[in-house]
This record gives sequence, C-alpha cells and structure tokens, in this order.
Amino acid sequence: MTAMKKNLHPQYYPKAKVKCACGNTFTVGATRQEMTVEICSHCHPFYTGTEKLLDIAGRVEKFRTRQEKAGVAKVKAKVKKLITEKAMNQRSKGLQALKKKPKK
Repeated sequence: MTAMKKNLHPQYYPKAKVKCACGNTFTVGATRQEMTVEICSHCHPFYTGTEKLLDIAGRVEKFRTRQEKAGVAKVKAKVKKLITEKAMNQRSKGLQALKKKPKK
C-alpha cells in the first residue's frame, strides 16, 4: 500500500468572501479567499421572481418569420400537389376518351 501524497489539495478557506456585481456580499467555503461574481441569488431572475426578456438581434422575430415561411412553403407544396393531381386526372381522362373513340 502506498502512502498518500502530501500537498495535493489546495488551501481551503471556510469563510471565503463573495462579492456580486449587484452589491451583495456573502461568505462560503471555497479554495479562494475572495471571489467576485456577476449574478447571485439576490439578483438572479429565478430567485427574485422577476423575468427579464432579452431579445438580442430580434431572435423572436427571426423565429416567427422562419415559422411563417415554413407554413407558406407547406401550403405551396399542397397546392402544387393538388394541381398536379388534377392535371394528371384530366390527362388520364383525355387518354381514356381517345382510346374509346372508334377509328375511321
């Protein structure tokens, strides 16, 4: 059996200070003595109950236009299919009529 390696784990600080961008400070146990964070439980929308909807570069509008285009494309495909089916039916009726005509 081998002995454990010494100085393997980093220094642990049971009362590390955490500073948030909103101004909130609190203590936690960590391997760093001081930390700064951008968001904490006092300013995060999940914990505060306030939802901030950020629409960067019109993502919602882009999504809606893609959905509308997809819907239009489906309608166009259905119309094209119906037109071709109708044309094929008329063609087959015409061919059947030609076959029934007696030759002179």
